[in-house]
Formats: sequence, structure tokens, C-alpha cells
Amino acid sequence: MKFKAYLRDLLDNPSTKHGRIFAFTIQILIVASLVSFSIETLPDISTEERRWLHYFEVFTIVVFTAEYALRIWTAKRKGAFVFSFYGLVDLFAILPFYLSAGLIDLRSIRVFRLLRLLRLLKLARYSSAMARFRVALNIVKGELLIFSFLALVLLYLSAVGIYYFERGAQPAVFRSIFDALWWAVATLTTVGYGDIFPITAGGRFFTFIVLMIGLGIVAVPTGLVASALTEARGHQQAHSSKPKAVIDTENGGSGQNEEKP
Repeated sequence: MKFKAYLRDLLDNPSTKHGRIFAFTIQILIVASLVSFSIETLPDISTEERRWLHYFEVFTIVVFTAEYALRIWTAKRKGAFVFSFYGLVDLFAILPFYLSAGLIDLRSIRVFRLLRLLRLLKLARYSSAMARFRVALNIVKGELLIFSFLALVLLYLSAVGIYYFERGAQPAVFRSIFDALWWAVATLTTVGYGDIFPITAGGRFFTFIVLMIGLGIVAVPTGLVASALTEARGHQQAHSSKPKAVIDTENGGSGQNEEKP
């Protein structure tokens, strides 16, 4: 079982030498596979080049499939890993290839190849910055949930308000609250496409109020996440500065990756 514990450490611990090499190799393959995916869309590449791109795709799929299988085999709780966020990302990173490999005689199944873009999410597994970002989101998830709910309420109220201000002057543009929702989204997010805009004095004043609120909608979650990232960095630095014996004691007396034979 020592070999299994070694593999688990290799897959999940990029702080070791072999773990860093493995993580870097997977990152390079992910980026290279996405570059290959982009090259495939070029209209003037030759049949020979397409064949080599296909060979490279097969190679990356073999590596990613082996990685996925090893992660399941070495996981202490296999079911928990399979249905975890990264377990599903790893699955969807390889699933499009098998779905579009001619196993199912449906041309429309090729749309699943778009899921290859989910390989970008695999990069998050090997990034310490992304790890801090996950911790930060976990710290402020309650505040973000409440703020998101309030943003949706404001979005709806903005649509209702502009509908009643502008429906008389622009009945063809603001035909319903659903039409006004598009204006509300563009205004609250401060994008302002300009395809729908108010022409009445009341509508313009209301738009000014919505724009001011929209600036807050952008700024508040940014400040929350920035503060949480600072806190997450402090937690990470404090944890990394502890002696190994202290960390092992906090984990219940044994390291996370230790496994008795």
C-alpha cells in the first residue's frame, strides 16, 4: 500500500519535487490541448496536420484518463471524489472525446466536443492562487449569496421602474417587463450597449439612479473578495509556517497522505 500512498502524494501534493513535476506536466498538456483545439478550427490546415492533431488529442486523452483512473483508485473515499467538483471536471475533460469518437452514430453528438474547454478548470487544481481564491469564496459565500439575491431584486425593480417610465413614450421598445430586463441588465452592470435607452425626463433620472446603484453592485463584491483573499493568504502563510508536528496534531495525529499498510 506504500505505492498507493506514494501515488496519492504525487497526485495531490505539488509541494514535493515529483509532485511539482507531475503538476507542471499536466498543466503543459492542458494548455497544449487547448491550443490544438484552436488550431483545428483553422480552415486551411492540411489533412496531414489534422491527423497529427488527432494523434496528439488521443495522447492527451490517454494521459488524462490515466490520471482520472489513478485519482479514483488512490482516493480514500472514491464516491466522494467522483462526485466532487474536481472529480466531475476531470470526467468532463475526457468525456467529449469518447462521446464524439464514433461510438454513437449521431452527428449532433459532436457538440460535446465543446466540453473540451472544461480542461481549463483542471488548471485550477494545480494553482495555489486558485486555492486561495476558493478559500476566499468560502469565507464570503454567505455575504455573496445575500448580495446576489439583493442584486436580482434590484434588477427586477429596475426593469419595472423603466417599464412604467418609458412604456408610453416607447411602446415598441418597452413592450413588457421582460423587454425592460435587458435594459436593466445592461445598465446595472454599467455596460450600457445603447440599443435601448430612455427618452423621457423621468426615465433618464431613473437611469441615473440605477447607474449609481450599478457602480455599487460592481464595487461591493470586489471589495468582499479582495478582503477575503487577504485573509486567506494570511491563513495560508500561518499554516505553512507551522512545524509539521503541529500540523499533524491538528489533523488528528497523522498526515493527510499517510496510509498504513
